[in-house]
Amino acid sequence: MKMLCFLVLFLITLTIVHAQSFNLAKMDSLFALIDKNDKGMGSLSLFQDGKEVYQKTIGYSDFENNILSTATTKYRIGSVSKTFTSVIIQQMAEENKITLNTLLSVFFPQIVNSNKITIEHLLRHRSGIHNFTDDPEYTTYMTNPKTKEELLELFTALPSDFNPDEKFSYSNTGYVLLTMIAEKVDKKSFGKILEERIVSPLKLKNTYYGSKINPANKEAFSYNKLEFWEKSPETDLSIPMGAGAIVSTPTDLNIFFNSLFSGKLISSSSLETMTSLKDGFGLGIFSIPFYEKKAFGHTGGIDAFRTTAAFFPDDNFSVAYISNGAVMIPNEILLGVLNIYYGRDYALPDFKTLILSSEDLNKFLGTYGSPTFPLKITISKKENVLIAQATGQPSFPLDAYEENKFKFDGAGIKIEFIPDKQQMILKQSGMTFTLEREK
Repeated sequence: MKMLCFLVLFLITLTIVHAQSFNLAKMDSLFALIDKNDKGMGSLSLFQDGKEVYQKTIGYSDFENNILSTATTKYRIGSVSKTFTSVIIQQMAEENKITLNTLLSVFFPQIVNSNKITIEHLLRHRSGIHNFTDDPEYTTYMTNPKTKEELLELFTALPSDFNPDEKFSYSNTGYVLLTMIAEKVDKKSFGKILEERIVSPLKLKNTYYGSKINPANKEAFSYNKLEFWEKSPETDLSIPMGAGAIVSTPTDLNIFFNSLFSGKLISSSSLETMTSLKDGFGLGIFSIPFYEKKAFGHTGGIDAFRTTAAFFPDDNFSVAYISNGAVMIPNEILLGVLNIYYGRDYALPDFKTLILSSEDLNKFLGTYGSPTFPLKITISKKENVLIAQATGQPSFPLDAYEENKFKFDGAGIKIEFIPDKQQMILKQSGMTFTLEREK
C-alpha cells in the first residue's frame, strides 16, 4: 500500500512538473514585447492534462474607446467554427438521424451534383462545390445580412469545380450547407443546436453563435495596423453560419478540444473517423505539425481575427490563440509559444528599428514597377515614417531595420532599396521581385 501511494504521488508530481516546467518568465516576456511594441493584440490559453496552466491577454477589445481585453473577452473564431459543426453532424449520425453517406440531394437537390455528394464529402471539403467566399463579389456583400433563401439561391448558381471525392478543395459553401442540414435535422436554429449539444454539456461560459459585435457584452472588434490600429469591416454572421460564425475565448476552445479528445462529445469510433486524413484533412479538423510532434486542430480567419486551436494527443496538451490585431504574424507568435513551452531554443523577437529623419527618406521616394510584378508600388513619407502603397491597396508603414532595408511585419514584407541603381528589392512569402523606380 505504501509503495502504491508513493507511485501515485510520484505520477501526480510528474504531471505537475510537466505542466509547470516551461519557462514562464520567457513566455511572459514574449507577450510583453509584442504588447510594448504594439505588434499584436489577442489572447492565449494553454491546457495540460485538461487544466489551464497559462493564460495571457494583450491589447484592446475596443481600441477607439480605450477598452483593454481580458481573459473573458470574446472573439470571432472564424473557421474553427467548422470543428464545432463537424462534431454536431457526427452526433446526429450517432443518433441515426443521418449518416456520413447521406446524399446532399436529400436536403438540397437543387445544388449541382447533389445526387453524388455525401455528408462526408462536405465535411472533408471533397464535394467539388465552389467556395463562394473566393469570388470577388463576396466582398461587396459580406457586411450585409443575407437570408438562407438568398444564400441557397447563390449556391444553386455556383458551378462544380470537380467531381465529388476527386480531390480536396476548401469550401466554406459546404459548411454553410452542413449548418442548414443540421437545422433541418434538429428543427432548431444552429445557435440553439450549438447551445444544447456542445455549450451547455461542457459548461462553456463564453461560446455562442455570434451576431453583430457588441462591446457591452465584452466582445472584441478586430483591427488592421497601418499607421494606427484601424477597425476592420465586420462580416455579417448570417453569411458564414457554421463555417465561421461562432464566438468564443481561447479557454473555452481548449475545453472544447480536450472534451472532444476525451470522449465527451462523440464516440471513439467517430473521433477515429474524424481524425483520419485524406489530402491532409479530416472531418472539420486537420493535422498541425510541430517538429516531431503532431496536433489536430483548425485555424480561422474572419475580418482581422485570426485563430488557431490545436490538441497534441501524445502530450495531452492543447493551445488556443486568438488575435484581433496583428503586425507580428500570429503563426510566428504561436511558434514562439510552442518553442518556449516545449523548451526548444528560441530567441525572443527583436523589434528594434532605426530612427531616420524625414530628409533621410527622400532618396527612397517614388513609384516602382516591374513587368514581373502585377502592381506598382508608391513609396511616400509621413514625417519620418516611410509609407508603401501598392496599386488599389491600403497603404502601410515601413520600419527601417538596417541601412536601406525596411520591413512590414504584418504581411511578412521586406524591402531593400538600392538608391544608386534606382531599384527596390521586395521579398514576401519566399518570393523576390526587383522593381525599378519610374523616371
